Amino acid sequence: MELTLLGTGAPEGLPLPDCPCAVCATALGEAARAATALLVDGVLLLDLTPGAALAAARAGHSLGGVRQVLLSHPHDGPAVEVPAGLPQPGRVADGRELATLTGHRVRAVALDAPGSGYEVTGPDGERLLYLPPGGAPAGLADGNGNGFGLGFTGADGGRAAYEMVLADVLGRPDGLARLRAAGAVGPTTDVIAVHIGHGAPPGGELTRRLAAAGARAVPDGTTLVVGAYEDVPDVPRRTLVLGGARSGKSVEAERRLEAFPEVLYVATGGTRNGDAEWADRVSLHRERRPGSWRTAETCDLVPLLADDGPPLLIDCLSLWLTHVMDEVNAWDDAEWAGGGERRLRERVAELAYAVRATRRTVVAVSNEVGSGIVPATASGRRYRDELGRLNAAFAAECEHVLLVVAGQALPLRG
Repeated sequence: MELTLLGTGAPEGLPLPDCPCAVCATALGEAARAATALLVDGVLLLDLTPGAALAAARAGHSLGGVRQVLLSHPHDGPAVEVPAGLPQPGRVADGRELATLTGHRVRAVALDAPGSGYEVTGPDGERLLYLPPGGAPAGLADGNGNGFGLGFTGADGGRAAYEMVLADVLGRPDGLARLRAAGAVGPTTDVIAVHIGHGAPPGGELTRRLAAAGARAVPDGTTLVVGAYEDVPDVPRRTLVLGGARSGKSVEAERRLEAFPEVLYVATGGTRNGDAEWADRVSLHRERRPGSWRTAETCDLVPLLADDGPPLLIDCLSLWLTHVMDEVNAWDDAEWAGGGERRLRERVAELAYAVRATRRTVVAVSNEVGSGIVPATASGRRYRDELGRLNAAFAAECEHVLLVVAGQALPLRG
C-alpha cells in the first residue's frame, strides 16, 4: 500500500498568514506545510483540503482515480470546493467498516475529541491508522480485549501492531502512549507526525523531539510504502538531561517520555515535611505528568535500574548526590579524608555500572552547576566538584546527553 502526504500541517497550515512567531518566520521551503491530507494508492483520499489537486500534481500524482473521499474532523471556515470528478466527501460512523471496490477496507475509530480516526487495510493486508488533529483513541480495549474493538487483531486472533500510524504526535502524545499500551504501536511501526502547526519547535529540534517519541516528520508531497521499516527512528535507551535552575530541564525530560505508557517517575527529593515551597514544587511536577505514570520516592536507584519494567524518569541526580554525601558524611573534612571520599566514589561507580547494564529506558535529570559562581565554603565546592564528576560518569553511559539553556535543548551527544 502506497501513501502520499499531500499535506502534513495543522488545519490552518504552516506558516500562518501574518503570524510573526519564530516558527512561522522560519517555515520556508520544505518546512512549510499545507493542511494534512493523505492519498492512499491513488484511490482513497483522507481529508480534502484546499489545493489538494495541485499538491497531488506536484507530488507526481493525479486525483482522477480517487473513488472515495473521507473527512476525519470538522473543517472550520468556508466549505472546501470539491474538484471536478471527485466524489462528495463523507464520514464513516464510529465502529463501522467501509469496503471499497478497489479492495481497501476503512474502519472508523472512535476518538475522545470531535472527528473520527480511520484504520485502512490495503488489498494485501497492510494496515495504517490515521488520527485527526487533537484526537486520540477513546479507549484501549473493548470488553473482549480485542484492541479498540475495530479490527485491531492479527491473523491468529491476537493483537497486531499497525505497520504505519499517522497522528498528532506533538499535540496528543498521550494518544501515542495509549496505542503503545494496547500493542497497536510496536517497535517496527512507522509513526509519522502530521497536523504540525506553529506550536511545533523549529528546525532540528522538531526532528529530535519526534525521534524521542519514536516518530518522524516528512515534507509535504512525500510518498511512503506502508510496511517499509528502514526509516523508523530508534528511541534512545539512556538519556541525561542537564541544565541550570529553571532552565526547563525537567520539562524536557518529561517530554521525552510523554508518548510512552506506565512510566515510573523516580523522585529523589523526598517529601520534606513542613517545607511549603518544596511541596508546591512537587505538586506542580505531579500535575503536569500523565495520569498513567507512577511515582516512587527513593534514592535507591541501583535496584530499579537492575529490574525489568517500564521506562524510568529520574529527577534528579543532584538530590541523589546530596543524599549519598549525607550517608557517607562527606561534609565533614575529617570523615572525607578518612574514607568518605572513597565511599562516595564507590557509590557513584556502582550507579554508573547500573546505568551501563540496565535494559530499561532511562531519562535522568541533573543540575549543571560548574559554570556559576565558585561556592564560598569548602563543602559547597566539594559538592560542586562531585556533581561534575557524577554527571560525567553518568553521561559516559548514555546514548543521548542534552544541555537545556533558556528552555532550549542542545544535544551534546546523540
